[in-house]
Amino acid sequence: MLRFLTAGESHGKALVIIVEGLPSGLAVTAEAIGSELARRRLGFGRGPRMRFEVDELQLLAGVRHGRTLGSPVAIEIANTEWPKWEQEMSPRPGVPSKLLTAPRPGHADLAGMQKYGFADARDVLERASARETAARVAAGALAKALLAHIGVSVISHVVALGGEEASPQHRPRPEELEQVDASAVRCFDAEAESRMVAAVKAAAKEGDSLGGVVEVLAYGVPVGLGSHVHWDRRLDGLLAQALMSIQAVKYVDIGEGSSITSRRGSEAHDAISWDEAGQRYRRQTTRAGGIEGGMSTGELVVAKVGMKPLATLNRPVLGTVDVATKEQKVSFKERTDVTAVPAMGVVAETMTALVLAGEALRKFGGDSVVEFVRNHEAARAAILDSPSAVPRSTSGAEAGA
Repeated sequence: MLRFLTAGESHGKALVIIVEGLPSGLAVTAEAIGSELARRRLGFGRGPRMRFEVDELQLLAGVRHGRTLGSPVAIEIANTEWPKWEQEMSPRPGVPSKLLTAPRPGHADLAGMQKYGFADARDVLERASARETAARVAAGALAKALLAHIGVSVISHVVALGGEEASPQHRPRPEELEQVDASAVRCFDAEAESRMVAAVKAAAKEGDSLGGVVEVLAYGVPVGLGSHVHWDRRLDGLLAQALMSIQAVKYVDIGEGSSITSRRGSEAHDAISWDEAGQRYRRQTTRAGGIEGGMSTGELVVAKVGMKPLATLNRPVLGTVDVATKEQKVSFKERTDVTAVPAMGVVAETMTALVLAGEALRKFGGDSVVEFVRNHEAARAAILDSPSAVPRSTSGAEAGA
């Protein structure tokens, strides 16, 4: 079982990540994780924090001489701005210099204050901040490294931003990820990219924000991850929950998802064919997103992830109420981006990789990477051409004896 836990606040001393369940022998370096963290800072429309924020990470436990030990892996990502926030965010007994009593609309502020009995919105917003996704990306870097051993690659690209949409014909392959990341908005369609950039500039000029949609693609996913037998083992359900947990994400489509609901059944499913050359069953379309009955089909896994426009604006206009005085106010502003959709794609890759790696470990097992790969190869070799090839028992009650 693969699981991870994060701790830390946006302006706290550090983020801490513990990843449990990784097999031994997985190559891990701080530099490789740092490369994934740098991708999270990509995208036109990000705020100034992304230009000076540096993710200084340290491997604390579970790794020796560049290889996992099979024990929990602990990672720390230091906050380089901690000296500016040490007094305000100190864990020592004391009081903050200023209470934030006007919760921001569209954030966790008010509901969190009511739930936990806080008088200061900062007690909520610091943990609810999307800064926490840096910890997820660090964990996801380990999941991606494990998946690479069985030929699975997870990438993402922006398909819609601020109402501008990319052509559905432009879908990158793993070897084209660098080209995606080189785009100002991580869009694989150059013509759409220019329109998206213009939309971001227009929103920035007005002090507003933009949402959008990212498509996550998982190549090389083996048959049979997930299960149809229990509701909480279904792969599409696991992916939807993981992706919906990303801050500001409001919807997840698997495959063609919601667009299928208006079609007839004859146009909504993936026909099955036999590939003689590859000696395998194929589906030529991705309407189901590579998942049927809660299980991976061996085809491309596709998920679309929709992010709302960020609720903190550079031109605060959203009304709120001061919880101390009950006076109507305008929402206060923390540092913000015009859009974080391109960066959200990297986080969506992370969550997809963590789900797939967890289900791969559940299916194939293995205390070491060598054993994990060997089990995967054996399982792949054992897949039969047809369910009819599985003989039913003719002994005992089934034979009528």
